[in-house]
Amino acid sequence: MAVSIARMTPQQSRAWLALISTAELLPAALDAQLQRDASMTHYEFILLSALQRSGALRLSDLAAATNATLPRTSKVVSRLQQRGLVTRQESEQDRRSVLLELTKQGRRQLVLATPDHFDTAHRLVLDRLTPEQLDQLADALEPVVQALDPQRRFGPF
Repeated sequence: MAVSIARMTPQQSRAWLALISTAELLPAALDAQLQRDASMTHYEFILLSALQRSGALRLSDLAAATNATLPRTSKVVSRLQQRGLVTRQESEQDRRSVLLELTKQGRRQLVLATPDHFDTAHRLVLDRLTPEQLDQLADALEPVVQALDPQRRFGPF
């Protein structure tokens, strides 16, 4: 029995390859910039940003908010805690839960890292697109994000 393989039109192939290439290349570029300028990984920046936005979070909620596994999130939180950027505190509502919070030093590190990080986002992506293209990009990708994350656990949407 022959198996039918889905094909892509040239237009679909071009769009798919551009998306996949961006998804592969952009995180590495952001990671390199943050490592060089702020001595943190891109994931650490995302994690600190999530804590900044949300305040205290349980580890499982932080993992969901950063699209990471519990073991990865726990390992990174431990490193950030050793560096004095995050604290762990027992939850008053649920004694079995541990709440994670950004320390004053963690906030400071995040604030100091943000301008160079935003400059990199502008240089690599935002400044290369017209305002119309930025709207089209958001309009095109928001339904994809919704399909990938229907519970809206990740990101600001």
